[in-house]
Amino acid sequence: MRRGDLYRVRHPSGDPKKSRVFAVVSRAALIRTNFSTLVCAPVLTHGEGLTTQVTVGAEEGLKHPSWITCDGLTSIEKSRLTDFVAALSPAKIRELNQALRSALDLS
Repeated sequence: MRRGDLYRVRHPSGDPKKSRVFAVVSRAALIRTNFSTLVCAPVLTHGEGLTTQVTVGAEEGLKHPSWITCDGLTSIEKSRLTDFVAALSPAKIRELNQALRSALDLS
């Protein structure tokens, strides 16, 4: 499991969908620990073109054009991240980093 990996989560908490893809955004040091949860960003099938969103699609193993939405960060138990979809490319991880900076208002 690495930062930038996409996982399909079945029956995510508070989500009306049966499953949703999430991008792991936690730092590598946390991923390697025994800590039980990771910070993830949901992948939605609609986007607004915001600086807090990253476009993804078939190149990342998804069926539809979608957006990683960094304004919706959530904690997910590692044990629920079992259905691997794809790993983001280094270029997409750079876009994700910028979207996270924007979402968290970091310079």
